[in-house]
Amino acid sequence: MTRAYTLYGGELSYFTRKLEAAMIFYDAEFNIQSKTPDNAAEIEQRSGTHQVPVLLTPENWMIADTTPLLMMLDGRFPDRRMFPTGALGVLTHIVEEYFDEWIARTMVHYRWHYPQSAEFASLRMAKGNTEAAARVRAWGPRACRATGTDSKHQQQRAEAEYLRILQALERQLGETPYTLGSRPTAVDCIVLGGLRAHTHMDPDPKRVTSGFPRVVAWCEGAADTWDGGGELAPFEGPTSFARFVLEEMVGTYQPYALANREAREAGSKAFHVEIYGEDVSYLTRPYPEFSRRMIVDRIGRTLPDDERSTVAMWLEETGLSAGFGS
Repeated sequence: MTRAYTLYGGELSYFTRKLEAAMIFYDAEFNIQSKTPDNAAEIEQRSGTHQVPVLLTPENWMIADTTPLLMMLDGRFPDRRMFPTGALGVLTHIVEEYFDEWIARTMVHYRWHYPQSAEFASLRMAKGNTEAAARVRAWGPRACRATGTDSKHQQQRAEAEYLRILQALERQLGETPYTLGSRPTAVDCIVLGGLRAHTHMDPDPKRVTSGFPRVVAWCEGAADTWDGGGELAPFEGPTSFARFVLEEMVGTYQPYALANREAREAGSKAFHVEIYGEDVSYLTRPYPEFSRRMIVDRIGRTLPDDERSTVAMWLEETGLSAGFGS
């Protein structure tokens, strides 16, 4: 039996770099390997997905899907868990959801709507093979259409939203070493994943992130220096970064997630919802609803009655009860 974990993925993969950040925070013994034509069939057959990352565990299990993976690994590294228990775990999960299921579209936009970034990323993914890179670039615009960044208005507003994220993160890192306090959580993992795989990797968004020195230093290694200690801001008084994200979600991710749920229930392949003041078409996807339900289930199954009531009141106050209250 192998002793270390093996992470199969890619350096330009949002979720690979999220899981990589988590493994560093867990102080786990692991290595990273690329998914190649030689190992792809076995990885996909055993994990049940063509997507990356996939984690090979010391028990020789191959598991995909980063959020459930982090929950499993929290049980193995309880002193370094990425999801706190109780109400604070719900808050962490909701903030993580925003980056997992909403900001991912901005990463796709930055990569494939800018020719220089598209060429850079596709050639790197294809290891210099120009024909393979061209096939990758042909896929990019389709992904952008499916995730609602086809119009110039949506592209500009998505970039403005990400700029607000960088501004909020820069301010937060001047107060605490991590987004939710003095120790990392799953939120830090996904924010770092976006920076390391996309916005501090691809040339076009990197010109934007370079204007935020604390963010750059954090991305380039300051975040990895955690010694296992520290505290999170309390549920009753979360960090300014957490409050910022929760406010952003009310008018963007929440209406998207609810419209996606309705489309799934109706059996529709696509749906329309107003985002940034514009009617936008999205491809209906099963995973956002599965992911949203994980949060609802966390509230319903893991919290005692008094804490569940506290979270229900908090969701009403934040304007997010429609999305996560049931």
